[in-house]
Amino acid sequence: MPKDSATSQIGLNSLGFAKPPSETRVLVAMSGGVDSSVVAAMLAREGYDVVGVTLQLYDHGAALAKKGACCAGRDIHDARRVAEEMGFPHYVLDYENRFQEAVIDEFADAYLAGATPIPCIRCNERVKFRDLLETAKDLEADCMATGHYIQRMGGASAAELHRAADPARDQSYFLFSTTQEQLDYLRFPLGHLKSKDETRALAREFGLIVADKPDSQDICFVPNGSYAAVIEKLRPGAAEPGRIIHMDGRDLGEHRGVIHYTIGQRRGLGVGGGEPFYVVKLDADRREVIVGPKSALSRSLIPVREINWLGDVPFTDGPDGGWQVEVKVRSTRPPRPATIRPISETTAEVELLAAEEGISPGQACVFYDTDGSRVLGGGWIHKG
Repeated sequence: MPKDSATSQIGLNSLGFAKPPSETRVLVAMSGGVDSSVVAAMLAREGYDVVGVTLQLYDHGAALAKKGACCAGRDIHDARRVAEEMGFPHYVLDYENRFQEAVIDEFADAYLAGATPIPCIRCNERVKFRDLLETAKDLEADCMATGHYIQRMGGASAAELHRAADPARDQSYFLFSTTQEQLDYLRFPLGHLKSKDETRALAREFGLIVADKPDSQDICFVPNGSYAAVIEKLRPGAAEPGRIIHMDGRDLGEHRGVIHYTIGQRRGLGVGGGEPFYVVKLDADRREVIVGPKSALSRSLIPVREINWLGDVPFTDGPDGGWQVEVKVRSTRPPRPATIRPISETTAEVELLAAEEGISPGQACVFYDTDGSRVLGGGWIHKG
């Protein structure tokens, strides 16, 4: 296993500690998928004192759970099997209440307010990299390792966060809220791999039962990607109908409930009028879905809050005119040139060099350096 480039000094083991692997305890967060299983097996093969932990995040018998979802019953079984085969201890921790309060409830409330939330980021921020990380310290682990595709590299004064070597697998958008303190403790052994095929090849080399297990595609507690069905279950009566209003004030008809729509949506609006209409705004308080032409989706100014900054100097001590960076406003889009103008340590206005469409409250705006590699942090897009 290549050494973490943040800790590849002479005399250090591959995880960056000046002692043998056998004396280095590492907690591995195991979801039951191939990625985290390979991390655990890799470190166990190297001789590290590995402790595997899988989180039970919700009631697997409830309607919200689904077969094949992250941390569902089958996944706990698979993680346990990997630990047995590789000869290290494995524990299942009940985090249902924490997950409900820190992730699911906010997801439901944000969706009802007309935002497009990303619960996976909140899960990393509030559950895995906060609560589980503290558990790792309680177990006297030297570090915690995960199967995320992102790289931890050495910097001038501290560890840096960089995009994965494989752009197709890069998960930096979902990890922007990782703090410097957390980054110092975390390890990401898969970030240097060039493709998922390499990961599966390692799984076969280790003889893992999950070598050919499909990747999870949806949010773990959202069956078949049906957000509206989950919201209706969590918040009965949430799908109240309302009006579809054109930007110019025309009433175009009735909608089935704001929770069924997202910014940028075109299909399924159920209104005519010749020109194609797109959802440009959601007004949950008035129960209105506002539509307009595609051109109305373009924005260049983005208000951002809850900023986590990983730069070398304080966020508010940037150059005159603002930070020149690249940003991602959707996980599937490449970084684009932008200027960040700090308002406070945790709020800013981001100006895109070229306007983009479909920017929605509740999504993340993630900051990168100008070559698009190093993650400088990010924040949450809000309505302003």
